[in-house]
Amino acid sequence: MATVKFAGGDDVPLEMHKVRIVQKLNLPPIEARLEAASAAGNNTFLLRNKDVFMDMLTDSGVNAMSDQQLAAMMVADDSYAGSATYEKLEAKLREIFGLHWILPAHQGRACENILAQVLVTPGSIVPMNYHFTTTKAHIVLNGGAVEEIITDAGLEVTSDRPFKGDMDVAKLEGLVATHGADKIAFVRMEAGTNLIGGQPISLGNLVAVRAVCDRHGLLLVLDASLLADNLWFIKTRDPACRDLSIRDITRRIADLCDVIYFSARKLGCARGGGLCIRDEALYRRMRGLVPLYEGFLTYGGMSVREIEALTVGLDETMDEDMISQGPLFIAYMVDELVKRGVPVITPAGGLGCHIDVMRFLDHVPQSQYPAGALASALYIASGVRGMERGTLSEQRNPDGSEVYANMELLRLAMPRRVFTLSQVKYAIDRIDWLWRNRALVGGLEFVEEPEILRFFYGRLKPIGDWQEKLVAKFRADFGDSL
Repeated sequence: MATVKFAGGDDVPLEMHKVRIVQKLNLPPIEARLEAASAAGNNTFLLRNKDVFMDMLTDSGVNAMSDQQLAAMMVADDSYAGSATYEKLEAKLREIFGLHWILPAHQGRACENILAQVLVTPGSIVPMNYHFTTTKAHIVLNGGAVEEIITDAGLEVTSDRPFKGDMDVAKLEGLVATHGADKIAFVRMEAGTNLIGGQPISLGNLVAVRAVCDRHGLLLVLDASLLADNLWFIKTRDPACRDLSIRDITRRIADLCDVIYFSARKLGCARGGGLCIRDEALYRRMRGLVPLYEGFLTYGGMSVREIEALTVGLDETMDEDMISQGPLFIAYMVDELVKRGVPVITPAGGLGCHIDVMRFLDHVPQSQYPAGALASALYIASGVRGMERGTLSEQRNPDGSEVYANMELLRLAMPRRVFTLSQVKYAIDRIDWLWRNRALVGGLEFVEEPEILRFFYGRLKPIGDWQEKLVAKFRADFGDSL
């Protein structure tokens, strides 16, 4: 992205696109927001979109498409088998990643299902820099276990380290020595660690992990769902890569991997997903699960219109102006909150701005799900919907005891090319107000707790009347303002 300086001294990101299609938003009054939060069981996943002003729940499937993507959707070949539309996608994936064997799927977790069913066996281990909720669930359901071996720096909430998502290579060697290479199903790297602040991995760390895999005959699998942001960070934070193009960096990453899978709801700004596989024999082991779970091999559960849009979106991911918008907006939000004293994860990562709830609500114990409580409180105070990424997103141990997360985060996702800067400033203002009134916020407790992926559809209630007190304080400070 071109560097643009403002004569007045402002330091704000400049959008390298213009808005041509708009969608009307609604900001209900705070009393209606309290009612909506209660009806949703204080779970932001269960809020109705009509009750949400800024939807910062996720960047999955809600990124703005380009004019070229929308145009491409109109020329789709809707053949069930042998679609020319799929051939375009296959060719684009081979061009970008260089892996020959391609399997389409309806989204990232569908790819994880295929990977786990084929590669994970009872008692096997999957080392990774950090887990994602659905990834871990698929591995556990197939009898495996996850070993998180992120570097110690990855869990430092306040830092200037540029690549906090890196794997601890010495710990990987230690796992091999302890369990044996035959017990390791595969090694998984997540390019942009979702649950610890969207922190990127470095190219150098991936090279080192590849070397360990080569020494012990291990498969290296890359979750590339958040690759777009990670590419920008490698380009701008690694001096050795500043003169490389985004395509060059992408290919260097891909050349190190045996399997690359992704959610197109993130990578490519469409709705779908896919696996890119180096080895034909492994491809053939996975191939049969696509028609079983997803659809035929040339659509994999995706709409052919989405496949056309994805093909264009993947090509646009190689454009610095496109992939920089999200990280620059996130960095702006993080920097502005830091100026106000609000505790956030630094340095700014990809995907979104992450509030450090352990410092924000240091009076609320993890047993009362503070990140979920802050997500509910922020929605009530602002109409902004974020996502809990903490203990609520974990799953209980088999004996029923709670698994406390390493971090309690409120993630405020920044879908690409969706929000204006004034909307981001509004979110910053309401977070600042909530920070100054944080003592009013209390905890939550379950009233309905599903056994699997409880954060998606579990229901909770506030402990005490803290939400009513928050509404009263809002009215005292803002009067009749929305």
